[in-house]
This record gives sequence, structure tokens and C-alpha cells, in this order.
Amino acid sequence: MLGAGGRDFHDFNVVFRDDPTVEVVAFTATQIPGIDDRNYPTRLAGSRYPDGIPIRPEAGLEALVGDLGVDEVVIAYSDLSAAQVLHLASRALAAGADVRLLGPDATMLEAPVPVVAVSAVRTGAGKSQVSRWIARHLRHQGLAVAMIRHPMPYGDLEAQRVQRFATLADIDAARCTVEEREEYESPVRDGLVMWAGVDYAAIVEGAAAESDVIVWDGGNNDMPFVRPDLACCVLDPLRAGDELGSYPGEVNLRMADVVIVNKVDQASAEQLAVVRRSIAAAAPGAVVIEARSPVTLEPGPSLAGARVLVIEDGPTLTHGGLSWGAGTVAARAAGAELVDPRPTAVGAIADAFERFGHLDRAIPALGYSDQQLADLGATIAATDCDAVITGTPIDLRPLVAIDRPVRHATYTFEQAAGPPLQELLAPVVATAQP
Repeated sequence: MLGAGGRDFHDFNVVFRDDPTVEVVAFTATQIPGIDDRNYPTRLAGSRYPDGIPIRPEAGLEALVGDLGVDEVVIAYSDLSAAQVLHLASRALAAGADVRLLGPDATMLEAPVPVVAVSAVRTGAGKSQVSRWIARHLRHQGLAVAMIRHPMPYGDLEAQRVQRFATLADIDAARCTVEEREEYESPVRDGLVMWAGVDYAAIVEGAAAESDVIVWDGGNNDMPFVRPDLACCVLDPLRAGDELGSYPGEVNLRMADVVIVNKVDQASAEQLAVVRRSIAAAAPGAVVIEARSPVTLEPGPSLAGARVLVIEDGPTLTHGGLSWGAGTVAARAAGAELVDPRPTAVGAIADAFERFGHLDRAIPALGYSDQQLADLGATIAATDCDAVITGTPIDLRPLVAIDRPVRHATYTFEQAAGPPLQELLAPVVATAQP
């Protein structure tokens, strides 16, 4: 099973774990550093796998197919281009294996309460702002709301089987990475409960037991793990055309009840025209709304003319393919000069600049390990600047020592056109009323 520590585990759990006709001999891992060369533990793999299942680097796919006698390779992760899917398939086919993609009907769980799903066509489209807005609205309608987040199991898989975050102390106790904190902290600060982990059948059961409605907060551009009563898909016109060229983002678009074209305040007329044509071709029956994604900069002294170092959300800049985010937008609006951090980047940050050649004036906030956080801090310290703007979903200051003034920039969701989202959620509210 080819994956990145999320969709692959879920597909195994719901499709293969208890199937006596199939033996899963290995997972592969990619995209996320440090998640290969470990083991999917017996407690999660089940009694048919007393030694667990090895997880190996995807780079060794061909050797694994030959050495383990693999008959079939399952592609089970997200934010791939159509070309990347075919490339992976070609590698597996040439090595002697068949290739399979598992669809929503095979992998979606059923929940006993209504579900609103927020997915996207690409990482960094703005799902989290939308899902938090929806969750707050549902709560204001008097509903008990549970949010379920797409998995990010980067640590101890057994300990992460079912995670429930109701307080910031819960997040601290779980020793979450920066990437996990970026998704968990804001909902928790809003008073919402966030569920995540590895075993989503148990997660859905726990979340449904204490809620009237579930909001699925998708990761990357993956398909929902839970069957939605209302499926929302967020599109990013700054990457116009990707909505029909990314996997499984195009699947989300074609399944959507509601399509949300985000960042209309930042996109050109040409980009918006491309996206609208894609919607007409792939989701002609969907309700379309448009949204602005305004950036709010933390109050402080003027940054006009200041030399500013920008740190952005890591996944958005890396496999998401963007070179800038909220921090860059805020810096430009403030009249600041963006410094180039590449000459002084060290360790994992230098590696990221080398691997992702589209990056230049913004640092991806990598924090999957203590060493990456140390490299981020060292890069900031070595960069000559007057101030730092962080465009990550969380405040990095408690995690990274920064000896310059820091200002935090955040995106928000603001509907601009189309039927009010509140009206589109009304049937869910009516069904979920206790």
C-alpha cells in the first residue's frame, strides 16, 4: 500500500484488515519526513498480522514488489497530480504488480449522526477556515458539534489510535508536531472538540456519541473518510486548472454538493474563469458560492520599509505547491521588504529549499521533529531581518525561540457571492436537532 501515513492506514483498516483473501505485506511512505522505516503495529493491524506490517520508503517500491511477491499495489494517499498517479502506476506495473485505487463507496464509514464534509482540490485551498466557520455556525444553532480531522499519525501509532482534543493541554500531552497543532489548536481555542488518530471506525463512534453533528475537516485534497450528508469542496483559483489535474481533488469536485471558490479577492479574472469552466464541466449540479480569504495581521508597529522574514504553513508550501501564503500577503500589504532566507537556511530548511525549487521568499514551517524545529530556529536566527511574520495557522513563538519582533497573520473565511452558506446548512441543522 503506497501512502503517507493517513489514507493508507484507513484503507487497510476498513477494506483489508479483516479480509482473509488478502495479505498486506508492506506499506510504503513518502511526502512526510521520518514516517518510513517503522511498523504498523499488531494492535492496529489485527490478529492476522501478529508481527505487524512493515512500513518502507516508497523509493524502494520496485524491490518490494519483487522481494515480497506483490500481486497488487494500492495507491492510497493524496495531493498527487494526474501525472504522478500514472508514474506510480507505471512503476508498479513494470515491476509486475497490478494497480488499484479504492473509491469512496469502499472506504467511507457511516456515522449515526449527520455529517458535513469539507474537502478541497489542493492542499492550502482554505478548508480549515471553512470547516471552523461551519462548526461555529452549527454550534450557534444549538447543536453539539464534533470535528473529525484527517489523520496525521506521525508519532506512536498505538498511542494515536483515537485522539480527542478538547483543551490545549490535551494537545500538549499528545506531543503534537507543528503540523498537527496547526490543525488542532484553532478549533480547540474556539471551544470545539477535535478528534483524530488512526482507527477511524472507533473515532467516528466516539465523536458521534457526544455530538448531534460531525464536521469532517479534510487533509490535503483527500476524500472524506465518513459519508457526508452535505459535501463541500473548496477550490483555489490561484492554482486554476488543478481542480481537474489533481488526485483525488477532482474526485472531491465531482462529488460536491457545494463548491466554494475561495480567495476570489486574490485571483485574477482569467483564473476565476478557468475555475468556473472546470466546475461547469465536472460539477454542473453543485451549488457554487464564492468567498474572500482576507488576511488579518496581528497589531503592532508599522512595517513599512522593514526587512521582514516570512514563515508560512509547511504543507501548503511543500507538496501544496504554493510559494507564499498569509504571511506574504500581510507583508506586502504592510509595505515590507521580503528578505531571502535561502542563503542562511540550515538543515531541514535548506533541504526543503533544495527539494522544492518553487520556494524563494518564504520559509515552510517544518516541525515534524525536534530537529526540524531546531533547524527552523537556527535559520531564523541566521537571517538578517527587522521582523518576522508567521503565516502559519498557529503562533510559533511558544515552540521556536525568535529574537526578533514577531507578527502573526491569519486567513479568515468571508462569503462574497452565492446562496448563503447558512441556508445550505439548514437541512443538516433540521435533521440534527436533538
